[in-house]
Amino acid sequence: MNIWIAIGATAVGCYAVKLIGLLIPAGVLERPLVQRLAALLPVALLAALTAQQTFADGRVLVIDAKAAGLAAAAVALILRAPFLVVVAVAVVVTAGVRAMTG
Repeated sequence: MNIWIAIGATAVGCYAVKLIGLLIPAGVLERPLVQRLAALLPVALLAALTAQQTFADGRVLVIDAKAAGLAAAAVALILRAPFLVVVAVAVVVTAGVRAMTG
């Protein structure tokens, strides 16, 4: 039952955030600072999520096969590989390191 309460609270919260976004005046959204924040904030959040999922195991900092896959993906991005190739490289390297290390 607690899961359904959490799902309902999350749905209401998401709707409220969307509603608040619609109520912001257009003049505020057209400010250069707001536009720059809107462009950079998703990238920063995605980078933080990636780092947390790669290097954290509970409350412990770990470096394992996921770090190798992330490094391989970074190299593929530097070489300007297409997105699917970047994902494939990360998956193959992660799986290979896990297979070698057990």
